[in-house]
Amino acid sequence: MRGSEEHQHHSLVLRQGGERRLQPSGLQGRQRKRSRQGRGLLFENGITYAFAEQPFQGRTLQFTDPHGFQIELYATMEKRPHLLRRYDLYKGCHPPATRSFQRVRRRGSDTVDFYARLGFRLTEYGEEDGPNGRIAAAWMHRKGNVHDFAITNGKGPRLHHFAYWVPTAMNILHLCDVMASSGFLKNIERGPGRHGISNAFFLYVRDPDGHRLELYTGDYFTGDHDHEPLRWSLKDPRRQTLWGAPAPRSWFEQGSPFAGQAIREPLFVADVTIAD
Repeated sequence: MRGSEEHQHHSLVLRQGGERRLQPSGLQGRQRKRSRQGRGLLFENGITYAFAEQPFQGRTLQFTDPHGFQIELYATMEKRPHLLRRYDLYKGCHPPATRSFQRVRRRGSDTVDFYARLGFRLTEYGEEDGPNGRIAAAWMHRKGNVHDFAITNGKGPRLHHFAYWVPTAMNILHLCDVMASSGFLKNIERGPGRHGISNAFFLYVRDPDGHRLELYTGDYFTGDHDHEPLRWSLKDPRRQTLWGAPAPRSWFEQGSPFAGQAIREPLFVADVTIAD
């Protein structure tokens, strides 16, 4: 499956199986040279990696990062016709493209350091107050958007959600109408609302298998070379909810496990103020 403006063959793959598990998250590099640089970083960190031929994307580097997240790096993918102007095919909230995913992990700053060395840039982060404050959440990117992925503190490794960008807030409101009139009202988990972090206007839904999907719009450009990461205090509830109904407990406590990875307790429990 893919969004309307995506040229690549797919951005989401669904496979039938006996249990609800996630396969590796895929990241596309600009060229094969980047793949070689990635292998060097993996070797330095003692990480085992392998290559596999994957449908529609060819030779793919596969590894599990130091924190238990399964990752794929590939250089090219087969192209398909651009559908942005095929308005006759638009359904639901008209998602043009996947933009990000959020993972729950056990560590903080060392996770950020690893992905910074892989080439990602930090845009926003949540940190404990005080001289020895620990990072409890971080948003990182490669494309000039607010984030391609986020990492948050908690039991892990798990996927909190994956996200598709939509053009306007009205696309999200229209999706609420569609879900309410097509038997999926109970699948709306949280929102609509607006995050302080990323400024995103959001809606979270759960698919029939329980995986969480965010639809969002309204984030901002971070491609300026002197863009400085924005720090959020964990005592500031606006980072999570600028406005909107409080998040349910499921949003904080539930996530999708990765195949073959045991879920472990976090190495520290952050003292976080929750919006009410």
